[in-house]
Amino acid sequence: MNPILVNRWRGATIESRHRGSVAVVNAAGRAVLTLGDVQQPIYPRSSIKYLQALNFVKSGAVEHYGLDGRHIALACASHNGEPVHVDLINEWLDVLGLDKGHLECGAEMPMHQATAYNLMGEGLAPTRAHHNCSGKHLGMLSTCSHAALEVQGYRLHQHPAQQRWIEDLERLCSVRSLQLPWGYDGCGIPTVALPLQRLAYGMARFADPQDLPGEDRDAIETIKNALTEHAYWVAGKDRLCTALMKRLAPRVLVKIGAEGVYTACLPERGLGIAIKIDDGSMPCVNVVLGAVLTVLGELDEPDADALAEYITPVVRNSRGEDVGKVEPSSEWRSISLQQESLL
Repeated sequence: MNPILVNRWRGATIESRHRGSVAVVNAAGRAVLTLGDVQQPIYPRSSIKYLQALNFVKSGAVEHYGLDGRHIALACASHNGEPVHVDLINEWLDVLGLDKGHLECGAEMPMHQATAYNLMGEGLAPTRAHHNCSGKHLGMLSTCSHAALEVQGYRLHQHPAQQRWIEDLERLCSVRSLQLPWGYDGCGIPTVALPLQRLAYGMARFADPQDLPGEDRDAIETIKNALTEHAYWVAGKDRLCTALMKRLAPRVLVKIGAEGVYTACLPERGLGIAIKIDDGSMPCVNVVLGAVLTVLGELDEPDADALAEYITPVVRNSRGEDVGKVEPSSEWRSISLQQESLL
């Protein structure tokens, strides 16, 4: 059974305990920190969007269509669906000569609650551009258009647009996708389940790509620069990804995934981080990310204070009163870093 990583308090009593697993790995495949079962396959969901964007950047579509760092960051995003995100999605579709009907992610309400309320208040329905994964889909559509690949059905498992990022995933994470479970993600494209330590290894090689082919290295540096310069496009208002990277990028780059998954990379140290909360709690995975970065010495007190609403959030009732807290469990007090081979 995985250890308890997060406690949710109400008053002076723990109300809920959340178990999970953590892997911190370097680019040589050696563990720096492991908690829980890091060999159990998990679906990384959106936490691998940085790796999925590699093919888009390598394809030449960015240069061909006159795109910039905002588009690359949006291709890596689980964005809020705020007007600034949706406007760029629509402009990007115009550049490609496509419309929202070509996006195969489906329509979804904006992730940002106030934006969703504003949309409903105007009597408008969400479009496919509002979907938090629409940027990733547009990156794939751009690659297809530039390479003269069939646009319709680009989301399907057998389509080259999907097989190419899966090949990149295999190379960076040192896995064979045919041996791994897979299914379709919430946005309609395939998702591959892989062990948490392999996910962390892939993020470590993204952090330190020196042993990868030159085109991979160049694409990774381009993506890192886009994430650093355009963190708002990766998530948006009231989101940990954006708030953390605005403070710590390029030293720390992070990406959330659905169902309690988070990944991060530390380029200066060549480390990759992968986290999974067993019950899928999104607030709790934020707390664990803060705890991991603290153990690694990447979060100082001013940073922790600035990010407290995400990494040590308070529990409030419907009156807006503070009635509890969510915090790392006592498990973290005895954690020490290690160096052992995982591969």
